[in-house]
Formats: sequence, C-alpha cells, structure tokens
Amino acid sequence: MTPRDLARLVLEKAAGHSGRFMVAIAGPPACGKSTLAADLAREIGPGARVLAMDGFHFDDTVLTARGHQSRKGAPHTFDVAGLAHCLGRIRGGEVVAIPVFDRSLELSRAGAEVVATSDRIILVEGNYLLLTTGPWAELRDLFDFRILVRASKAVLTQRLVDRWTHYGRADAAAWIQSNDLPNAQTVLRESGGEDLAIDTD
Repeated sequence: MTPRDLARLVLEKAAGHSGRFMVAIAGPPACGKSTLAADLAREIGPGARVLAMDGFHFDDTVLTARGHQSRKGAPHTFDVAGLAHCLGRIRGGEVVAIPVFDRSLELSRAGAEVVATSDRIILVEGNYLLLTTGPWAELRDLFDFRILVRASKAVLTQRLVDRWTHYGRADAAAWIQSNDLPNAQTVLRESGGEDLAIDTD
C-alpha cells in the first residue's frame, strides 16, 4: 500500500468523525514508521499533524539515576503516563504543545511543536503504541485507527546499522544486539489489535 493509498483510507475512516481523528502508527525500531507518518501527513495535507512517541523519552539524567541508561528506548524508559495525558488533551480538542526528540542531541525538546486547532488528523508514531501489556495497553482506546508496521530481523538490523553509522555511534553493533533488537522483538511479540498491518521489507 502506497502512502497515497493509505492517506485515502485514513481520510475515508475520518470522514464524518466528530473531533480529531487519532491514528496510531506502531512498529519496531527502524521499520519505517517515522517515514510512513511523514509521508502520510504530506499526502493528507493541511490538517494532519505527526506526534512522535520518542518525545516522551525520559531524560538521560533520569535514566542514569534509575540504572536504565543501557536500555534507553525500552518500554520502561518512556513517560507513558505523560504521553497518555497529552493524547487525551489532544483528543479533547485542545491546543497542545508537544515535545520532540532530537536524535542528534539524544534528548527531548519540550514544547518544540504545537498541535493547533486546525490539526484534525493526528498521526502518532512510536514503537510501543499497540502493546497489549503494562501501562501501554491503556493507550489503545485513545486511537481511532491502528497501524502496525513490520519488517524482518535482517532488514531491521541493516537499517539500524545505517542509522547508528550516520550518527557516529562507535558501539553501534553491540547496542543493536543488546538494546534495539530486543526492543524490536518486544514490539513484534507483544503488539496487537491493529486495524491494518504493513510489511516494509
């Protein structure tokens, strides 16, 4: 399914929907969900807004204090309650300032973007949005349409190598094996309830 076809489907689903239409785009790291969300927003045009779950990363100082720095990006290293509160405000029609994760700095910038009154279709992308376990499961009812993006382990691994090479991470191979791929397995094993699955291999 092309982004244009998917945009048509989302617009069809959103037609006649009162208030904002909330779309979850979930999947393992490097599956292509961020690219899909950006392409989808571009195809939909004015009124579409992307919100990335990565903006709700706990800061490195918090992760270090909790002993979680080596697992940054795992489900327990995000402010799930903060994300849920933000999504609830957005769903309720408010103008909401949202955080954006800056990968070059490895931190979130608070209030870096704003969901405006004119933003009607909200494309929320992130690894764990469709987990059926833990606090993440409570997000499900905040979405009107749920997309799960998948890719094979081989494809994910190569994309992760390319990502961390681009950012100059010296321990990329070890980080992928100890952190990124276990996170990917969690997503693929524990996600569910999607309305549409897309394979990006």
